Amino acid sequence: MQTFRPTARSARRRGRSSVRCGELSEPNVSFLPSIWMVMSSETNGSADGSRIRVPRGSRRREEIAAVAERVFLQHGFSDTTMKMVANEAGASTETLYRHFGSKDDLFIEVVSNRTRDLRQRIETDLGSKGPLPAVLRAFGTNLYGAMIMPEMTALARIIVAEVQRNPALGEAFYAMAPGRTQRHLTDYLEAARLDGAFIGDDPLLAATMFIGLIIGKVVPVCLFIPHKDDGSRADMERHVDEAVRIFLAVYQAARPAA
Repeated sequence: MQTFRPTARSARRRGRSSVRCGELSEPNVSFLPSIWMVMSSETNGSADGSRIRVPRGSRRREEIAAVAERVFLQHGFSDTTMKMVANEAGASTETLYRHFGSKDDLFIEVVSNRTRDLRQRIETDLGSKGPLPAVLRAFGTNLYGAMIMPEMTALARIIVAEVQRNPALGEAFYAMAPGRTQRHLTDYLEAARLDGAFIGDDPLLAATMFIGLIIGKVVPVCLFIPHKDDGSRADMERHVDEAVRIFLAVYQAARPAA
């Protein structure tokens, strides 16, 4: 398992518990959940360390997508060509097109791979049978952590820059990440409403409001001020706790008197 580690210089400059949004060179992520880690179990190992057989074609596709992410982050979408990616990956353009029909398809695969761990964690959070506050806190922590992940915000900037010329990229990203997250939270709140834990009349609106409480601060900062120090783990926990408190003040069913 590989993790991003800050240099000693960056730790002295910002403190060991701070991170700058979108800083690709030396992000300090030691305080964040393991969503920041590159999970080797997704490709060639399981949680108990045993090997998982991955078909050769699938493994090569993953390798090409990983190379493509680096090229896209360095050159942007418009200036990246399939030939550039093929050269960096040590593959022919024919091989590249055999795996990905177009540059759009390749970029969408990159985004899918980058958001995969977040999607899995959110589904796990919202599939929990725990109490509403605990579930929302876990969901909020993972979502907040993902939004200040350097590669995530860098890819989001690329999409924002391209969406006017290529709306399909924005639509694909929205369906894959923000839209899917909103839908899962909506479904969870609807189930909580049927169980009596959530008292809102509109789970979709409530889900939208809660997501806004979680990421309303960090998204604009990380998109437009990439080197701004985004605080410590304590800052993140305080932000998430306050978002949960505000949300539950409106939407949590009153507890019966003792």
